Amino acid sequence: MRKAQAKKLPLAPDGRFNDKLVTRFINNLMWEGKKSTAITIFYDAVDKVSKITNEDGYEVWKKALSNVTPAVEVRSRRIGGSTFQIPSEVRADRKISLSIKWLIRYSRERNGRTMADKLANEIIAASKGEGAAFKKKEDIHRMAEANKAFSHFKV
Repeated sequence: MRKAQAKKLPLAPDGRFNDKLVTRFINNLMWEGKKSTAITIFYDAVDKVSKITNEDGYEVWKKALSNVTPAVEVRSRRIGGSTFQIPSEVRADRKISLSIKWLIRYSRERNGRTMADKLANEIIAASKGEGAAFKKKEDIHRMAEANKAFSHFKV
């Protein structure tokens, strides 16, 4: 184990929206180091969102991300021979990571022609409180609610 916590490298804000969160999203979207492809996919998706919804695509994306962000999660903990699912609050950094990963993962699983189309559709669905990524958040919240009785075992 390390003596000191690894330092987080500062992210540069993206070119179009000047937002570090967008850069983080693009980095998660990227495959095999192809950042320019990931950037193109993201910006195309945002443009498609603004064309479909007649709203600012960036604002819709931010709303979708906040709708998918979880507040609590369950963590497994072994106590006296049996494993309990213990609900705990999610750290701020992990909240963002989870929401980004879910949006990207479930947009990849969607059916559509291009990744930009799939991402745009998932963003629109998530901003309305629908879609697979939003359902994942709801399932996790439901599981935490069901296991609230074990919250005194806090990790």
